[in-house]
Amino acid sequence: MTDSETSAVVAQEGEQPAPSHPWANLGPEQFRLLRLAPLPADRHTGPRTLRFVQLGRLERHSKDHSLLRLSLQLPGQKLRKEQNVLELWLDHRAKEARFGPDSGLSLEPQNRGLGRFLLAQAVAWAKQHCAHYSLESGPLPSRDALNDEARARRDHCLKAQGFNVDYQENQLKAQYSASRLSVLHSDWNGEKVQFIEQLDAAAMLQQADHNLQEQDAQLRKQHERLERLKREDGSLRFTIACLVTFSLFQAGLLIWIATH
Repeated sequence: MTDSETSAVVAQEGEQPAPSHPWANLGPEQFRLLRLAPLPADRHTGPRTLRFVQLGRLERHSKDHSLLRLSLQLPGQKLRKEQNVLELWLDHRAKEARFGPDSGLSLEPQNRGLGRFLLAQAVAWAKQHCAHYSLESGPLPSRDALNDEARARRDHCLKAQGFNVDYQENQLKAQYSASRLSVLHSDWNGEKVQFIEQLDAAAMLQQADHNLQEQDAQLRKQHERLERLKREDGSLRFTIACLVTFSLFQAGLLIWIATH
């Protein structure tokens, strides 16, 4: 092999991406049901009706690292791989924590309290393991601040959980930060996002089935009443037609008697 060929091979090897972490593509292992309370419609995000989503959870621990990955699945809706995912990586050697993914937190549906909920879950988990770890700051995606209302909503979510939001370059670029995990808050708006236990979900399904049966019985009664009214209407029409015919016959008979 010539020197040029050797250099080309070395260059190709240098261009190969670094291998991903063994935990990078692991899926959730624990699941829970969430209820998103109905809220008034928003002019930017649209209707906010009652919805149910599934929370997936994955935990991994080693001597050097720990990982919490939270994901949200929507029934009947397919999302991109990076959507509805929040990660919290712990580096035990450097005693540092880092939120992921690197592309930022992208949630669907928006404006339903899910951002605070996921952050609160991650903070509560981190405080159980290493509340004294420092937190690596990170940039905030510009897609979350397309207008003043969206930017204010995002900043309120972060500040409510204890993060600092710092702006640069005329409010166009921002980053979040916090000195320690211990300064972050693990609470969220429980009126917007609620855990649903299995028995509660079964009770809700049972109640919904009962309501459907009652509505079906009411519709059946209304249909029977409508059919009865149709039959009575037909009888009345026939009676009226007979009376009109008889009246015309009498009128014609009187006219004939009067003229003869």
